[in-house]
Amino acid sequence: MTTSQEKAAALPSEPAAEEVVLDENREPEDAPEDTAVPVRRTGPLAVPLGLLKTMRPKQWVKNVLVFAAPFAAGRLGEFSVWIQVLVAFAAFSLAASGVYLVNDARDVEADRAHPKKRFRPIAAGIVPPAVAYGTAVVLFAGAIALSFVASLDLAIVVVVYVVVQLAYCLWLKHEPVIDVCIVSSGFLMRAIAGGAAASLYLSPWFLLTMAFGSLFMASGKRYAEMRLAERTGAKIRKSLERYSASYLRFVWSLSATIVILAYSLWAFQIGVQPVRNALPTPPSMWAIISVVPFVVAILRYAVDVDGGNGGEPEEIVINDRVLQVLGLAWAVLLFLAVSTSAVH
Repeated sequence: MTTSQEKAAALPSEPAAEEVVLDENREPEDAPEDTAVPVRRTGPLAVPLGLLKTMRPKQWVKNVLVFAAPFAAGRLGEFSVWIQVLVAFAAFSLAASGVYLVNDARDVEADRAHPKKRFRPIAAGIVPPAVAYGTAVVLFAGAIALSFVASLDLAIVVVVYVVVQLAYCLWLKHEPVIDVCIVSSGFLMRAIAGGAAASLYLSPWFLLTMAFGSLFMASGKRYAEMRLAERTGAKIRKSLERYSASYLRFVWSLSATIVILAYSLWAFQIGVQPVRNALPTPPSMWAIISVVPFVVAILRYAVDVDGGNGGEPEEIVINDRVLQVLGLAWAVLLFLAVSTSAVH
């Protein structure tokens, strides 16, 4: 082969190599407007759009947990309850967004050294940290003020949530065990907030189900991160360095066991009414049947976690059609149980 032919043969491989480099350096969160290097957006809307992105509106889906208590109590059909719960949803959305702003402003230097997080608006230099902190203060104040519209109890829950999450951002996120408990407490407080907003009685079994269900998801997420790091060699968060996969699996398994037990005991109480000088009425058959899709859904969720694909809980639910069907079946059965029972 001549020298010119050798050069010609080498040419086709060059674009492919360039494409690989570009693909490896793309911003993971911005498709299809990906670029090989971070681009500092300019213009009058750069900072507002950067703030909005940092507030993570996609994460507001977690706040649907505020509907859990009114749904379990069979009160979602009441207009006044809907208004109060929507206030709780909005208050937690503001509070959670404020926490994200503080977290990203606090971790700006570490994020700039991260291959993915360096594209976050604060780390990329689009939003100044001072602006993020100031916006967070406004969001916290707005969340607390808005929660008073529903009830004083909701305001207390929101204040506790903000304090705990700020403690997590500033210090406790690097403390093993504590970090998992705080992450799970965020889910629990959302569920409590719905009951507090509508002034509903929260069953101890409901609280236990939500508490250990939250711990199940939080510990499962950490376990999935550990499995992913072991499989790919990816760098793990600082708190995970003091965990072992076996310990996280223990916490995850323990949480799954307790949440199934707590829910089963709660389900067997739905519809039970005391009768004077006689045995109480039997529990709702719909509630008993609802245990089946609930347990299967827990086992199905565990498949994703055990495979190291835990990610965010909402991402698992969105991407798993079977889990969605199980969740819908469970929700329908529970709705029938609470709507046909005189006492919830």
